[in-house]
Amino acid sequence: MTPTIAPRLRTLVLLLLAAACALLAGAGPASAHAAVTGSDPGQGAVVDKAPARISLTFSEQVALSDDSLRVLDPEGKRVDTGKPSNVSGTTYAVPLHSGLPDGTYTVAYQVVSADSHPVAGAWTFSIGAPSKTSVSVSGQSADDGVVGWLYGFGRYVSYAGFIVMAGGAAFVLACWRRGSGVRPVQRFVVSGWVALTAATLALLLLRGSFTGSGKVADIFDLSLLGQVLQTKTGAALVSRLLLLAAAALFIAVLFGAYDKREDAQEKRDLTFGLSIGGVVVAAGLAASWAMSEHASVGLQAGIAMPVDVLHLLAVAAWLGGLGALLVALYRAPADTPVDRPAVRRFSQVAFGSVLVLIATGTYQSWRQLGSWSAFTDTRYGQLLLAKIGLVVVMVGVAWISRRWTGRLAETAPVEAAAVREKERVGAGNETAGDVDITAAGDGDAPAESEGDSDLGTDEHPGTERAAQLARQQAARDAARQKRMRDADPNRFGLRRSVLAEAGIAVVLLAVTTVLTQTEPGRTEQEAKAASSSSASASSDTGASGALTLNMPFDTGGEDGKGIVTIDLDPARVGDNEMHVFVERPNGRAFDIPEVKVEFTLKAKDIGPLPVVPDHIATGHWSANGVQIPMAGDWQVDVTVRTSDIDEVTVSKNAQIG
Repeated sequence: MTPTIAPRLRTLVLLLLAAACALLAGAGPASAHAAVTGSDPGQGAVVDKAPARISLTFSEQVALSDDSLRVLDPEGKRVDTGKPSNVSGTTYAVPLHSGLPDGTYTVAYQVVSADSHPVAGAWTFSIGAPSKTSVSVSGQSADDGVVGWLYGFGRYVSYAGFIVMAGGAAFVLACWRRGSGVRPVQRFVVSGWVALTAATLALLLLRGSFTGSGKVADIFDLSLLGQVLQTKTGAALVSRLLLLAAAALFIAVLFGAYDKREDAQEKRDLTFGLSIGGVVVAAGLAASWAMSEHASVGLQAGIAMPVDVLHLLAVAAWLGGLGALLVALYRAPADTPVDRPAVRRFSQVAFGSVLVLIATGTYQSWRQLGSWSAFTDTRYGQLLLAKIGLVVVMVGVAWISRRWTGRLAETAPVEAAAVREKERVGAGNETAGDVDITAAGDGDAPAESEGDSDLGTDEHPGTERAAQLARQQAARDAARQKRMRDADPNRFGLRRSVLAEAGIAVVLLAVTTVLTQTEPGRTEQEAKAASSSSASASSDTGASGALTLNMPFDTGGEDGKGIVTIDLDPARVGDNEMHVFVERPNGRAFDIPEVKVEFTLKAKDIGPLPVVPDHIATGHWSANGVQIPMAGDWQVDVTVRTSDIDEVTVSKNAQIG
């Protein structure tokens, strides 16, 4: 049965890798983490007068370049002037040429969200009336294509490399210290370091093109690399490379001086030192992800980043240790088998890691989803459900492995049986040797001559032959021990269950990589709420002439996110009635300490004209007799205060009068 294991192992691993690559290929690396929650003019809007600027509101802060916001006329020529800028909070704008003719205009944007992911898209608006346009509005990000796929694959390899390196080293130090001298385990850990280092360098080179043009030719553009090094993501990748240099020293000591140390006290001291140093380096490497991705932005970032570090360390200890155990079970030499105490210690480490994963994963899920409905209504929630399902299955298989561990035969009886077998065979050889000698002594000249030829003419003719026989006997003993060890049904069962765990882990890692590239469910739902609200009443003037403006806000504090809606009726020169509504992203009204509104007509240098509405009901304020002195493109500024210190002003332009 044993000779068939290796081909099956290779086939299963290839299938799992293919499944992982399929998940990555279908991940859609353009998935954004900063969502567009509003624009002025809105998608498909038809305005009577050419706006002085266009603005775009995101769910979080984004990074801009000179070409982040582009406005194209019906012929495809740019009509924006100057650089895009942050006008308030998460709203960004770019000025336009004056006197733009009627027709349909295209607005294309490409920015980088605060958690390092590119966000791109496009929409159209019309002046006067819609017209034909030569501009193709694809809404695709520049990271779609070869560069995007390579970047996604690099992220997968970097996660896998960290898990293999950190988890494999932890398995050796915490569970199986004899493994520091086992060559397959050494190669396993070193391969993790090589994979993480190569992936980090590749991500540095790909980053500029990934967040920019998406062209393969720009991968080796040194000017783009210089820009990347000045970003938060670039700093994180460089920090990771520096920490990998320290990790190389750690690995060299672990598989060098540590393995050769024979004094028990010195080895204990070195074990303690390596454990402390290894935890520090591993935590630093994990922080290089936490400081630049999901955990670094949004709700409770100060808590989320340490939690994310703990989550990554627990994943490495469990999955990386599992990989090292699998290598030890299949590739360890016959004279250094992984024993039951080592497997039991790993079982305890894995159990502790799962508890940490449950605690940190629960917090991360709450932070990224925000509601139960997000589990089924958002892509992030659906992927998270798949991840949870894989973890549950993996824990079930681990429980089976634990049962096999409890019945795993100790190595001592196996070794004793091997010794008895060796003695029995050795006794038989001695008898056979006596017969041969007797036959030779009886005058068998040809046999004696052949024996002399085998022994040679050295001073000690039997020495070389004896050494050769000893090597052959040692090889036979090792093979016999391996056969006896592999014949143990409990060890064979443990091998199969651990192999199944490792296969699930490969797919789990792929789903996790996709998850980190997907827009969080909380953000997606907020964007949907803002879009649906805007679609129902987005700056439109109906028969009554009423004006409705919807503006998402985020003060940065607890319960600081929501949507403020301004209703102005009849939205004409003279007296107007104004109503202000404040809602949570899920559409539920809620009260805040203060809301103020100001009207400014910059073209005529009028304003700001302040209006302080009266509180009417939950989430509802109103004011009568709001005076609009003349018609024009008015800027409406709404200041929202959600606590004593959390305040933000959001703005939108509207044609009044």
